[in-house]
Amino acid sequence: MLLTAGVTCWRVGRARRAAVLVDVADYFIAARAAMLKARSSIHLLNWAFDPDTLLDPQPGANGPDEDRIGRFLVELAHARPHLDVRILCWRSAFPIAATQRFFPHRAKRCFEGTRVRFLLDASVPLGACQHQKVMVIDDAVAFCGGGDICPDRWDTAEHLDDDPRRQAAGLSDRDFPARHEVMALVDGEPARSLGTLFRERWRRATGEAPPPAEAATSDPWPASVAPRFADVSVGLSRTLPAWRGQTETRENEALHLEAIAAARRCIYLENQYVTSPLIAAALGRRLAEPDGPEVVLISTEHSPSWFDQMTMDRTRTLFLRRLRAADAHGRLRAYVPRTEKGRLIIVHAKLTIIDDWLLRVGSANLNNRSGGFDTECDLALEAGAGDPAARAEIAATRERLIAHWLGAAPSAVGAAIEACGAVGPAIERLRAEGRGRLTPLKPDGLGPLAAVIARLHLGDPSSTADSWRPWRRVRTFRARLAQIEAEPPHRRLADRARSFTTAS
Repeated sequence: MLLTAGVTCWRVGRARRAAVLVDVADYFIAARAAMLKARSSIHLLNWAFDPDTLLDPQPGANGPDEDRIGRFLVELAHARPHLDVRILCWRSAFPIAATQRFFPHRAKRCFEGTRVRFLLDASVPLGACQHQKVMVIDDAVAFCGGGDICPDRWDTAEHLDDDPRRQAAGLSDRDFPARHEVMALVDGEPARSLGTLFRERWRRATGEAPPPAEAATSDPWPASVAPRFADVSVGLSRTLPAWRGQTETRENEALHLEAIAAARRCIYLENQYVTSPLIAAALGRRLAEPDGPEVVLISTEHSPSWFDQMTMDRTRTLFLRRLRAADAHGRLRAYVPRTEKGRLIIVHAKLTIIDDWLLRVGSANLNNRSGGFDTECDLALEAGAGDPAARAEIAATRERLIAHWLGAAPSAVGAAIEACGAVGPAIERLRAEGRGRLTPLKPDGLGPLAAVIARLHLGDPSSTADSWRPWRRVRTFRARLAQIEAEPPHRRLADRARSFTTAS
């Protein structure tokens, strides 16, 4: 099994039920239903939280105030005096807050004088962010993935052009671009572990540890979500920077590298930022093998912010060039998705599917920051050889995602994969038949300044040790790249993990 506590994850537990929610429309509906069933606690961890967010937008910009997440939580906490409602949101830097209508400060004002405890979290190193996206209900069910709670995150799996429900919740005349997110929903031990994660984050930010949730007297699983996995093994992997007594934790990075090394047929990736030279080296090594797995990557054509275009997008060019140079056998496919009218779809999901036995959903990008500088949290569902139902569902999830990109039926994708014998050729066959919403992702050109930014990974530190010393970052990468390229393919997991956590 790949999920090993203390190596590739923090904890491993069994979920009696699990499901994957594609895009925020389904997430918000499910979250609202689960919160209405809460009896003990509602705990939220977010990079961004906007109290004006509508949980169920309807055509037109305006909606009832009670459907906005801020008012909804205030009224729920007032109606249930024993309900512990807490929100921990990153205290973002001024330029980032400005792009989101200063969401942290407006949220703080929204909850003043109410029973909802809202906290801006600054307990991260300078330049880092609290990036975990988690919602825990009664320690009984929990959501984890890439979705924040903001108006511009909302979209359906159809990614419709000019969808009036994506209008800025009555705050502007501008429609938000289409956006893709993925969230996992679990119960049982993984949900309790996410509750523990929240309480530890709250304790670090305030010095106060919230009490554990009382034993659940009812089931908060949302009726709108049919469980797709039963009695499945789930690992919780973290990224934590070395900071004020906190030990550096690189479980997310370790799991990525181990999963890439273990893949046999297909590595399917959806991610916003792909810049890590360690991930590129690991993928390149597999692409260079005569009988290695195929690699299918779905990412955004360009980042929405100017800063990320100058940093992440430029560095992604080197990432893609490394993969193309290693792709001696033509098994690499990299795409960007578009709407029916050819407009940008922001891929904000952070998802990995390895063959039909590992499904990973969380907040971690495939960049350096998510490896050791920001705080991150991912869930990974692992299906053993003796669980054919879970393996079939992991494969079905991949087919559903590809189908939603192409505007096809999942059955058509499954049939194409069976006919072609691989995922990438199946996508190409469907594209040739007129399913043109996925187009090839090509590396950008790099001018002199962009080349310096990319080579030094400016804006993308890998740890607190190199956060303000990019020259040290380059030396570290060279040493670790040499290690990955030289190590035996079947090196023991524990040995590899020790090298990850000590080299920084």
